[in-house]
Amino acid sequence: MRNSHHWMIVGGLLLIGAPAAHAATSDSGRFSLSAGADYSSGKYGTDTTTDIWSVPVTAAYQTDRWTFKLVVPYINISGAGNVIPGVGKVKNGNPKGRGRGNGGGTTTTSSGSASGLGDITASAGYELFGSADRTFGLDLTGKVKFGTADENKGLGTGKNDYGLSLDTYKVSGDWTAFGGVGWMKYGSSQYIKLKNGFNANIGADYKLGPSDNIGAYYYYRERIADTGAAQSEIAGYWNHKFNESLRVQAYALAGFADGSPDYGVGASLKYSF
Repeated sequence: MRNSHHWMIVGGLLLIGAPAAHAATSDSGRFSLSAGADYSSGKYGTDTTTDIWSVPVTAAYQTDRWTFKLVVPYINISGAGNVIPGVGKVKNGNPKGRGRGNGGGTTTTSSGSASGLGDITASAGYELFGSADRTFGLDLTGKVKFGTADENKGLGTGKNDYGLSLDTYKVSGDWTAFGGVGWMKYGSSQYIKLKNGFNANIGADYKLGPSDNIGAYYYYRERIADTGAAQSEIAGYWNHKFNESLRVQAYALAGFADGSPDYGVGASLKYSF
C-alpha cells in the first residue's frame, strides 16, 4: 500500500476554491470523518464588518490513487447583505436578502444575520503521477458545489458551481513544496451574476517530527463579480497526529484584498477508521 497524500482544505470556507496544503498520510483504503469550526471577519470593500462562522463536517474515502470527499457545512453570518460566504461582495438584487426581511423590502445594501445549511461540496481527486520514492506527485481534482445554502438568507447564491484543479508537491527531506492551479464555473442566479475564474496557491510544509507538521501558503482567486474584488491571502497551519486514527489541525489566515476576509482562524479534528 502506498504512502498516500492528503490535500487538506482550509480557510475560506471551506468552500469551493479554497487552497490545499500537502501532508503525508497513511489513510489509503480507509474512511475518515472530520468536524471543525472556522471563523472569519472582514469588510469586503463595504462599510460594514461581516463575521462568518462555519462548522463543516467532512466524510472522505481514499484509495491508492483516488480520494473522494463530501463536505456539509453549517453557517452563521452577520454583516452586509451583499456579502456572500465563499464569494465576497456582490450586487445582490434579491428583495428577500439578508437584512431585508422576508416580505420584499428595499434592494439597497443592508445588514443582517442569518444561519443555516451551507453549500454542500463533493470532490473526487485522482493521482495522475506519483514517483516511486513518493517524493513527487501530480493530482487532478474535480469539484461540485451544490447550491444548498438559502439564497434568501444570503448564505449562498442558490446555484451550483463546478471546478477542476491540478496540484503538485515535491518532498526534500523534512520540507515539502506544494502548489496548484484551478478553474471554477460559477453559477449565476437572477439576483446574483458571477463570472468564471481561475485560482492558484503555493506553499511549503515542514515536518517537525513524527507527529507534527507546520506550513504556510499563499492563495489567489481572480475577481468573479463586477462589484467584488480578487481574493489574496496567506495562511499558516499546524497539524498534529495523536495516533494512526486521530489528528487535529489548526490555522490562521490574513487577507490582503477586499475579496478576502481581514483575518480568520479555525481548527478541525479528523478520525480515520
